[in-house]
Amino acid sequence: MQRVRTATPTRGLTLIGLLSWAIVVGFAGYVLVHALPTVTEFYAIQRAVDRVAVGQSTTVAGIRAAFDKQKNVDQTISSISGSDLDITKQNDKVVISFAYEKEIELVGPVFLLLKYRGQSK
Repeated sequence: MQRVRTATPTRGLTLIGLLSWAIVVGFAGYVLVHALPTVTEFYAIQRAVDRVAVGQSTTVAGIRAAFDKQKNVDQTISSISGSDLDITKQNDKVVISFAYEKEIELVGPVFLLLKYRGQSK
């Protein structure tokens, strides 16, 4: 009686597996490229709010005007203005907070909604 040898399973990446990973990585890169400018804008807003919070202005109107000046200097800020800031005082310290949403159109009717929120340090 002769023994029949079975083939050992091969390991590796098939063409379909490679294409599947390429699609997933490509889509993630596409989303990242479109979302990165909004993240950059958030950090620009955060820096502007921090600068205004330690500034000389103590009135709400003065703080909003100072933020609008910072916005004019830093051209990456377009999502909010001075009127969108929430200004409070905690322990004799000015605290400026903000929140906004950004929609990014991905493909056709598909959008990515990013919500940003921050406050002065």
